[in-house]
Amino acid sequence: MGTTRTVGEAAAQLGVEAHVLRHWEDVGALTVSRDTHGYRVFDDRTLEQARTVLRLRRVGLSLPEVMAAMAPTKVAAQRVVRAKIADLEEEIAHREQALTYLRHTLECRHRYLDDCPDCATFVRGT
Repeated sequence: MGTTRTVGEAAAQLGVEAHVLRHWEDVGALTVSRDTHGYRVFDDRTLEQARTVLRLRRVGLSLPEVMAAMAPTKVAAQRVVRAKIADLEEEIAHREQALTYLRHTLECRHRYLDDCPDCATFVRGT
């Protein structure tokens, strides 16, 4: 039989606070067994499930997205992951545009950015 841990031990092993694991259980992102006294028991399977939740949270998925990404059907999980990829790609594009604009403003020869046709183009988003 595998090792079991308390919520505190599992949290320490994962590098999160115990209340985080309790919250994940409360919202349905984590399924935790209880012992005969009602205490949470984290076995190896539950700890691996918590690691998956943690990894998905760290790459930017919300808890509802995490739960959908952990859906029993691969099609449902892939739908969520594809949507997150699209969101991240859009965010990257916006950040690249912001960097381009800011780099230009550092080297802009115009005294006021409003006088610069390139800055005006950035502002209009064209």
